[in-house]
Amino acid sequence: MARQARAGDIVAVHYSGRLEDGTVFDTSRGGEPVEFQLGSGMVIDGVDRAVQGMAVGDRREIRVPPEEGYGPRRAELEVSVPRDQLPPGIDVQEGQVLAVEVAPGQQALARISGVDDQSVTLDLNHPLAGQTLIFDVELVDIRRAEE
Repeated sequence: MARQARAGDIVAVHYSGRLEDGTVFDTSRGGEPVEFQLGSGMVIDGVDRAVQGMAVGDRREIRVPPEEGYGPRRAELEVSVPRDQLPPGIDVQEGQVLAVEVAPGQQALARISGVDDQSVTLDLNHPLAGQTLIFDVELVDIRRAEE
């Protein structure tokens, strides 16, 4: 029986990720496979758990609910800020992504989700939060972490 991937192994996978409506949001196809250590938290829980038990050459479709992906959308992560708190010269448009300082020396990406004359609403949710994600995964290599 072929060796199966287990927690602690370094695995390499090719994958395509799509939303339920079929929109592809990421893929490794046509490039290098993605390597990560199983059980280390390097990838979302749903993918990590699904790859465990696969053997090299196995392919699997994985449905990852928000709780095992990027979490549910959280209303408290949408914040309104006065326009005068934004750096001068920024052409503020809905859908635009900005790097914002969320703590001293710590930045996060925020999408502008609303604009009016006085304020700008920033959405700090991960762009895939609240979405069920579908991954087509192929395991292409397994090695022990110490190799």
